[in-house]
Amino acid sequence: MDFQMMRVQSLSEGGIAEVPAQYIQPPEERPPISDNLTVIDNSDEDNVPMIDVFGFASEQRDTVCKLIGDACAQWGAFHITNHGVPFELLDQIRGVGLSFFKDCPVKDKLKYACDPNSPASQGYGSKMLRPEAEAEAETSTVLDWRDYFDHHTLPLSRRDPSRWPHFPSNYRQVVAHYSDELKLVAQKLLGLISESLGLPTSCIEDAVGEFYQNITISYYPACPQPHLTLGLQSHSDMGAITLLIQDHVGGLQIFKDSRWITVHPQSNAILVILADQMEIITNGKYRSAQHRAITNSSSPRLSVATFHDPAKTVKISPASELTSNSSPPKYREVKYGDYVSSWYTKGPKGKRNIDALLINC
Repeated sequence: MDFQMMRVQSLSEGGIAEVPAQYIQPPEERPPISDNLTVIDNSDEDNVPMIDVFGFASEQRDTVCKLIGDACAQWGAFHITNHGVPFELLDQIRGVGLSFFKDCPVKDKLKYACDPNSPASQGYGSKMLRPEAEAEAETSTVLDWRDYFDHHTLPLSRRDPSRWPHFPSNYRQVVAHYSDELKLVAQKLLGLISESLGLPTSCIEDAVGEFYQNITISYYPACPQPHLTLGLQSHSDMGAITLLIQDHVGGLQIFKDSRWITVHPQSNAILVILADQMEIITNGKYRSAQHRAITNSSSPRLSVATFHDPAKTVKISPASELTSNSSPPKYREVKYGDYVSSWYTKGPKGKRNIDALLINC
């Protein structure tokens, strides 16, 4: 059987007792969980902050800015509530995504298959790294235990709903609506993050420029040996800011204080994850969040990540307002397209791509 060409869902539902070798993580990367444990438990007090943004109302802005600044500095991630996105829409995007993976026949799903030889191509897939990455000795060729569908949603010139699933019937409408709503939330958050640093409201959004937004629905099938695999290997996101929702199963973890902390699912909250370009723009005052996804042996899991990135032609560097003779730039300027190419060629492996831009003072 050619496991390399099979989708992870097909492997899982085929009843295999052991995962193929391509999915077995090296010992130092394996999660410390047993076959029957869904996630590592940790207390609510030891979890990412939950911030009520009060519908982004001006009356609460100073308080919210302070809370967001603390969360960005300490975690690089936080949940938000009262964000203005209808709860019904959150349920709908999770619902159409789950229906595609669970109810759509494989032959129909494959009609939307992405190009396996092109990084970040739109469509249904399982593998992310460029083929040449596998030839590099420094890059692990271990595969993630997940399938996904990536949608190019913004700018509107990239949005082509005919390349998205037609099943269920409202799939395309829901994704387009969700895209528009999440763009507004991301813009408001960039304003609050700018203000939390004492910067003009538009500072970070101006540095990022027009959003290039992708929505990735990830499906993590049940795994017969979760202690050997990862649903998504350790990484930090390459763009500016990621907005994520997950289902009730759980499995997302953030690396903080030298340990992995499971992010408890919150059905009506949105998880905000700072990405690498945010770390550069803030000159390291706020660091991107290193995270991963673990698997379990009993329940499939679904998440929806909405990435907001610069155009590939945009040059990213630390904000001038945050640098001085006493606080020089910590990161080299980078053209975002070059950063993306490096990320996909070398592979993620924690935060090595952003760390490679550090200036040795």
